[in-house]
Amino acid sequence: MENKEIREHWPEMKEKIRKQYPHLTEEELKYEIGKEGELLKRLQEKLGKNWEEIRNALSLMG
Repeated sequence: MENKEIREHWPEMKEKIRKQYPHLTEEELKYEIGKEGELLKRLQEKLGKNWEEIRNALSLMG
């Protein structure tokens, strides 16, 4: 998933992530343009998944 895709589809992805992982906080799901890597890193750390698993999961959600 490209950064542009994250930017365009983040509201929908965020809702799906929230349903699947309700323990994630608003701060952990905070998205800022140009800081997609930081978002992915936070998700990686909180969910115990590697970079590729996170990107693949977001691709399926987007």
